[in-house]
Amino acid sequence: MPSSARPSSTDTALPAGEPSGAKKMQPRHLVLMSLGSAIGTGLFVGSGEGIAAAGPAVLISFLIAGTMVILIMRMMGEMAAADPSSGAFSVYAEKALGRTAGTTVGWMWWFQIVIVIAAEATAAAAIVASLIPGVEQWMLALAFIIVFTAVNLAGAASLGEFEYWFAILKVAAIIIFLAVGAAFVAGLLPGVPSPGTSNLFDNGGFMPNGLTGVASGLLLVVFAFGGTEIITIAAADTEEPSKNIAGAINSVIWRILVFYIGSVLVMVTVLPWDSEALSTGPFVAVLHAAKVPGADTVMAVVIVIALLSAMNANLYGASRMIYSLGERGRAPAALGRLGSGGVPRRAVLASVVFGFIAVVLNYLYPDTVLMILLNTVGSTCLVVWGISIVSQIILRRRAEAAGVELTFKMWAFPWLSYFALALLAGIVVLGFFDPDVRIQLLATAALSTVLVLLAWSFERRSAAKARTAPADRAGQSR
Repeated sequence: MPSSARPSSTDTALPAGEPSGAKKMQPRHLVLMSLGSAIGTGLFVGSGEGIAAAGPAVLISFLIAGTMVILIMRMMGEMAAADPSSGAFSVYAEKALGRTAGTTVGWMWWFQIVIVIAAEATAAAAIVASLIPGVEQWMLALAFIIVFTAVNLAGAASLGEFEYWFAILKVAAIIIFLAVGAAFVAGLLPGVPSPGTSNLFDNGGFMPNGLTGVASGLLLVVFAFGGTEIITIAAADTEEPSKNIAGAINSVIWRILVFYIGSVLVMVTVLPWDSEALSTGPFVAVLHAAKVPGADTVMAVVIVIALLSAMNANLYGASRMIYSLGERGRAPAALGRLGSGGVPRRAVLASVVFGFIAVVLNYLYPDTVLMILLNTVGSTCLVVWGISIVSQIILRRRAEAAGVELTFKMWAFPWLSYFALALLAGIVVLGFFDPDVRIQLLATAALSTVLVLLAWSFERRSAAKARTAPADRAGQSR
């Protein structure tokens, strides 16, 4: 998509200075990394909370949230195919809405992801510590951060291969779960009677808590899809980003539908929606009902793998975003430099530093500091998605006006783009009627305001320096 006439470092597909021999990710890495970031505790744990709020009608909540995310991914894919960049939606926001918007959304997403990295390390460590008595939780969290820092420093190709197999294990677990659930419902498991469809329509009906329950479920499940946008960042690290992003987006879209909605359909079919076990540990509850031996341990291991896989993918995404900000002059210039093999080593280390700090804070102040930080960034994905939708609408209109033929397009433009924006706005409005979500929205609004003011001040100072520089040089030459 065409940018303004003013030249910018974001106009190139590859990061400036990247060695031509740098090893790249493969398309399969791209797909699995996006799934690795998106499939985490939101599905394995958070889906139970959505079921408790909406009953079987949580399927409607997942369909609405999934539809919105699929449309947003398609829009992001259009922009990424036209202009692959490690800064992705931050770059597109800058081109569409100006530098302040691009800087704000880039820093906001980076801040969100580094906090999530710390939370994932802490949560994985807590589960492992419960399985292995005598091992300190903080030591495990520290070990996880060190290991995945090393993986990210090894380069995009090595990281992609590592994440591919890590995510494969997680995806395989979901596929096995779906197979067990289907056999359960069909009455094919020995000694386990089929529930039929009674749990879907008895016990208060399909929508036991009415539309209010569906709305509450929607607010809970929409955040489960956070992380899918990392695919647009990773696309810049493939050999043919414009070509690969199209296939990867289409592949991820149908996998999201199968894995998320399929898993939840199994849960609400197999067990009553108000089952306490279902609300706290839905996957374990289903496997227990299916009389699968060692279900607790099996799912604990799967959730740890899910957390570490997401942590690995998120560290990659955070490092590329802060690298792009540094390369564009929106962050310290040192972060915008590449090491050997095309790895932004300083950006990786900068992204992981906060993880170390958060682990220490979590050790000193458990259940306080990390929860406050998570509440602050809890709804930043809505801001990123909203700005990305607006950016796509603006850049698509510019492309059409300039006669640029796009290789990967948003469906039914502009109507579906506006529909996605309306869905997102509706979710935000609903959020203000829920006390917990309201706190997150207000905290994110405060963070957004601070970042906008900082970005605006930075741009004003940069512009002032640019205006005075010619005069200073002229004075020195006299």
